[in-house]
Amino acid sequence: MQAVWLLGALVVPQLLGFRHGAWGAEREWEGAWGGSQEEEREREALMLKHLQEALGLPARSADENPEGNPEGKGAWATEKDGKGEEGEEEPTTTPYFSPSPSPTSEDTFTYILGRLAGLDAGLHQVHVRLHALDTRVAELSRGLRQLREVAGDNRDTLQALKEAQSRSEREHGRLEGCMKGVRLGHKCFLFSRDFEAQAAAQARCVARGGSLAQPADRQQMEVLTRYLRAALAPYNWPVWLGVHDRRAEGLYLFENGQRVSFFAWHRAPSPEPGARPSAAPHPLSPNQPNGGTLENCVAQASDDGSWWDHDCERRLYYVCEFPF
Repeated sequence: MQAVWLLGALVVPQLLGFRHGAWGAEREWEGAWGGSQEEEREREALMLKHLQEALGLPARSADENPEGNPEGKGAWATEKDGKGEEGEEEPTTTPYFSPSPSPTSEDTFTYILGRLAGLDAGLHQVHVRLHALDTRVAELSRGLRQLREVAGDNRDTLQALKEAQSRSEREHGRLEGCMKGVRLGHKCFLFSRDFEAQAAAQARCVARGGSLAQPADRQQMEVLTRYLRAALAPYNWPVWLGVHDRRAEGLYLFENGQRVSFFAWHRAPSPEPGARPSAAPHPLSPNQPNGGTLENCVAQASDDGSWWDHDCERRLYYVCEFPF
């Protein structure tokens, strides 16, 4: 028994001294580790601040209290004091306000990755819509090209129809001229009661398949004179012919470009027998042509068939000539 007590007296102090040394080392280690953790938290807070400034995120203040406000805490303390005054027998509990955890660097990175994923999804949607628009534009371009081809075909068809209509009108005019007018050999003459300038009258005759009348000899001239006299009797009207000297004064040509070799110019009446000849021209019927460069187109009088030169812009009756 004495040996046991002796062993206890020797071992227990050694164990107590070892435990005391271990506690001291543990406290020293905790102090060093606590300092390292504090430095790590400061570095993380600094990194989080720089990242929030780069991303434009609102910075959280250290003084904010997400769970409550100082006023509530003061109210709770006042209520506690009041209860203490009423009676100290009731046990009271002090409320515990847990502070909201600050966002860590992992939370920030997760948020950034989420935003980037959202942007990537948006860009994907934009690409999809652009592809759809490109497909639509290609379809519209193809349709427009087809419409242009159809329009070109229709234009050609319309041109062919216009040419066919023009040929039909010319053929109809030629037949009408020979049926309603007067025929002489391989020519037909048709009188028109429309007033036109010489160029416009020529255009209308051409549209009907002919041209202004071009009497090439005396026989054609006599036939045309009888026809016009019968159509306009008892009046005397000038009627446009297809004769002019627009190219050169005194050089008379037909509308087809051939030179005129037969003329039927009006001449003033001869003086009566026994009367003295007068050098002055007759005031009402002077010798023709007398207009110079001001009168370059020829019209035929309907009463006697004589030719008179007139201003080409004067609006007169006209007579067309058609081939038979």
